[in-house]
Amino acid sequence: MFKDFANVWTIVGLACDLKRDTPLAMRVAGERVVFFRDAGGKACALVDRCPHRGVALSLGRVETGVIECPFHGWRFDGAGRNCHVPWNPDAKRENLSAVALPCSESGGLLWLYTGVDSIEEPSLSQTLMAPQGVTLCAQSVVWKAHWTRVMENMLDSPHLPFVHRSTIGRDLSKYVGAGRLEMAFEPQPYGGRICASVDGAPRAGNMDYRFPNVMELFIDPPGKIFRLMVACIPEDEETTRLWLLTVRSFARAPLFDFAFRWMNRRIAREDQAIVESSLPPVAPPAAEEASVRTDAPTLAFRKIYRERLLGSSVSAPRRPQAAAP
Repeated sequence: MFKDFANVWTIVGLACDLKRDTPLAMRVAGERVVFFRDAGGKACALVDRCPHRGVALSLGRVETGVIECPFHGWRFDGAGRNCHVPWNPDAKRENLSAVALPCSESGGLLWLYTGVDSIEEPSLSQTLMAPQGVTLCAQSVVWKAHWTRVMENMLDSPHLPFVHRSTIGRDLSKYVGAGRLEMAFEPQPYGGRICASVDGAPRAGNMDYRFPNVMELFIDPPGKIFRLMVACIPEDEETTRLWLLTVRSFARAPLFDFAFRWMNRRIAREDQAIVESSLPPVAPPAAEEASVRTDAPTLAFRKIYRERLLGSSVSAPRRPQAAAP
């Protein structure tokens, strides 16, 4: 399970989108996952596959904190334990469990651990642990591209004056041709800090890469908070869901949410066709493409991906053999 993206915490959506009595289906790194809330309101996640005949549990219903398979009515709690098998009062339910996955709600977001055992909670950016008085504005878009190509695009600054010449790259456009851009990647426990300078002058705003799949841009006005975050969630080998997040301590009226979402969608659309055209689909080893000094952040990401994620996977827990009928 979770090929090339195993044993990591990832943002998968907004906590508020997970309702009390409605299952929420997602696809993460090739696996179907269903989220629902237990009787106490806690978020739970299961592999979206009934152990009986393999149908999607997300097509069923949630009642009193348990999810019911739509096919034969088997029921499972948030830990995957079988709670009911219709017509079979003597069934050994302890052998008929679904596969549970660790999940969490932090910073207003829903998180999934792409493995079956995690002793740690997700590592949050300070932005998501900000004090009261900030607004989180979020939306998601889907690209037909492998997540590694999407992620490295988010860490790449040299493309800004070309792909985004009329939006966020306008300021850099005046330096193209004569200016010298320097990019540096400084490893950090959470991933890395990306710093840029033009002709020796540091660029305003820092960028962080947060392992495994988040970019965070710091553009705080004096005395205020303004951060942009993008989480690149692999749905499968060919599809990536991007969560575009804005965290700010000003302009907090709902009308401004509309404006920020509109701008984020516009910028994402400028990138989308470019990234979707990339060949090979998966970001290759550094030696297989031409690179220059300003590619330092994307090359650092590729190295991390190949060392920590590529080849990773999780084996589903073996279920005890049920007694023969």
